[in-house]
Amino acid sequence: MNKNPFPHRASCLSVSGGLLLLALAPWSSRVHAGCEEPPARRVNWLRCDKSGADLRGADLREAVLNQANLSHAQLAGARLGSADLGGAILSGADFTGATLTDARLVSAQLEQTVFTGANLAGARLDRGLLTGANLSEADLTGARLYQADLHGANLAGAKLTKANLAQANLTGAQLPNADLSGAVLSRAVLEDAVLTGANLPGAKLDGASLLNANCTGANLSSATLADARIDGARFTAAKLDSTIWPDRRRCQPGSVGECR
Repeated sequence: MNKNPFPHRASCLSVSGGLLLLALAPWSSRVHAGCEEPPARRVNWLRCDKSGADLRGADLREAVLNQANLSHAQLAGARLGSADLGGAILSGADFTGATLTDARLVSAQLEQTVFTGANLAGARLDRGLLTGANLSEADLTGARLYQADLHGANLAGAKLTKANLAQANLTGAQLPNADLSGAVLSRAVLEDAVLTGANLPGAKLDGASLLNANCTGANLSSATLADARIDGARFTAAKLDSTIWPDRRRCQPGSVGECR
């Protein structure tokens, strides 16, 4: 006989299982319906497909947008302060003039994304893919871009004061007149980068690669270039006042164009 020695336990399991399914059913429908929610503060669009959406001027502060697809979306002037866009697909999206203060964009896909004039102060873009992105005149004060890929990115006139770009790839990046005061660029790759007129006083470039970089007219006063590679780099009219040179000697006060 295969009589169940614990009939009461089986019935309890059946009942509890049924209750569990009933409890999960509303949750499942809410997750599915969440993608249909209109843009709003703290909206949850986790993994939702919003590619090409018109979200200009939308209030998406503190929104959950992890792994969402917002490629080619229109977000000019949108407010995304403290929003979580970790792992999101944002390739080709337009964030012109948008506010993304303290937003999280870790490991986000941002190829060819436009951030012209956007406010990204305190944002986290660690390991973000920003190849060919337009960040001209953007405010990235205190932003984190550790190991970010900014190959060929446009950062002309961008404000990167005290930003962390350690080990970032800035090969061929455009940084004319950018403000990198106190920025961390340790072991960053700046080969063929354009830094004409850039402001880098106190910046940390130790171990960085500046092969063939154009630093004409840049301000590198008190910057650290210890162990950096500078073969082919141009420092014409660059301010090297008290700069730590690759060979670890300190340039004399008033040095211009060459470390004396």
